[in-house]
Amino acid sequence: MKDSFKKATSFAIALLGILLVLACGQTQQKPEIAMPRTDLGVEPLIPKPVVVEPSHLAFGLSENSGIFIPAGDRGFDGVGLFLGEKIAEKTGLKLPVNPGSPEKGSPAIYLIQNPSWAREAYTLSIGPDSVRLVAGSAEGAFRGVQTLRQLIPETPNDTLADYPIWPIPGGFIADAPRFAYRGAMLDVARHFFSVEEVKKYLEVLAYYKINVLHLHLTDDQGWRIEIKSWPRLTEVGGLTEVGGGEGGFYTQEQYRDLVAFAEDRFITIVPEVDMPGHTNAAYVAYPILNGTGKTPEPYTGTRVGFSTLDTRKDTVYSFIDDVVREITGMTPGPYFHIGGDESHSTKPRDYQYFIEKVVPIVRKYGKIPIGWDEVATANLDSNTVAQFWDNEENASKAIAKGMKVLMSPARKAYLDMQYDSLSRHGLHWAAYIPVDSAYTWDPATYAPGITEADILGLEAPLWSETISNSAELEYLAFPRLPGYAEIGWSPAEGRSWEEYRRRLARQLPYFRRMDIRFYPSARVPWGVADSLLPWYTADQK
Repeated sequence: MKDSFKKATSFAIALLGILLVLACGQTQQKPEIAMPRTDLGVEPLIPKPVVVEPSHLAFGLSENSGIFIPAGDRGFDGVGLFLGEKIAEKTGLKLPVNPGSPEKGSPAIYLIQNPSWAREAYTLSIGPDSVRLVAGSAEGAFRGVQTLRQLIPETPNDTLADYPIWPIPGGFIADAPRFAYRGAMLDVARHFFSVEEVKKYLEVLAYYKINVLHLHLTDDQGWRIEIKSWPRLTEVGGLTEVGGGEGGFYTQEQYRDLVAFAEDRFITIVPEVDMPGHTNAAYVAYPILNGTGKTPEPYTGTRVGFSTLDTRKDTVYSFIDDVVREITGMTPGPYFHIGGDESHSTKPRDYQYFIEKVVPIVRKYGKIPIGWDEVATANLDSNTVAQFWDNEENASKAIAKGMKVLMSPARKAYLDMQYDSLSRHGLHWAAYIPVDSAYTWDPATYAPGITEADILGLEAPLWSETISNSAELEYLAFPRLPGYAEIGWSPAEGRSWEEYRRRLARQLPYFRRMDIRFYPSARVPWGVADSLLPWYTADQK
């Protein structure tokens, strides 16, 4: 991905002069409406783009604007329709989305493909008469659309004409991600989250250019995905959760719906079935799988490490084959997560035997296995990914085997860690993680021996022992999650907490529009948006 990033940056800089000339050429025209002076360089974009060059001009978004897409390209067609929907939600404008070209003189937003560019690379050239979003693919166009959405003012300038106009700051942006994998994880096993709650989370992930949602679907407290060949997994294992709630699960139709919703937003779903530990719910449903020697009982607490599958029983691997087959058949993404963490009740030799049996099953169904960093203790090759959450020695073992590492260090990246000792939700066994600490680290320098070349990307996990609904989820995820999005997307050398926290403060209107019940950290200067805080605090007391 580093080469792709350099390639994307090189083409951006090469095109910068040309596009600025074009923009300057547009300034020679005298539009009927004099737009206000703008400064693209101070807009609160998250993640921060690679190149930003302001022209101090503006594009007037209004009822006279239109969106134009390449003819015959279904991918770009979907991106254009998405942009139209989001503009309507924010402004009330219902812009036409058409293939081809507009009438001469009409203010237009163009989506243009240059297939020679990197997949997620894009440029935005914003002038008085047009917005030109050029991208290497529909996925790149979608990432650029998120930048464009953030540039649309919250309210129109009603002094410019006898109809509302939203002045979009003019200039040039060239952008591409630092890491290919920019993820968030949601634990739906300890507490179940509905389809609509997960969709809301996906909407916000897309806004900040996060491209992976890892779903932790199974654990001791609950099994959350229907497996038709083993129906008691949800009939029995899906009925419990932490604290004794009613639990729940996704039918296969609901899971497919979630996958499709994510795919429409260019987000990959990574399903996780945690094993051989964290499996109490599975063998409560089917005791034949139990490897503990104790009578299985439903579990609604938060203790870890007490469960294990029977790693020497053929039935267990037939069970795993069926589960992997059914889930991968509904999941078009390239990854399948096998868990592998905190299997304290599994003997080391049995653990290694188990991992070495399960990895080929995942590969048989065309997926790349991911496991928590403990899997690196098994005899694996470079075609497996190790997710570093706790043990640097395990990460080093993975790198020595040629494996890529997914960075999720608990002391920096776990969203379920409390902000401070007064936080109402979360834990602190790894650390307290205030908003600045969540932002001021770099995956490539976090641990000795892990270099940028070793890293697939990063992921911010949110475990759900202490949360049970969207409001509590959002309290822990926001405002930290946009920072993880920026760490994954933007170059490390361009990041500064003092500068970032001001951009973060100006996300407050978006938080309000999305009804995100965030934690109003005193380390963020909410400043000009302070008038919105009563909306939040009134419902949080």
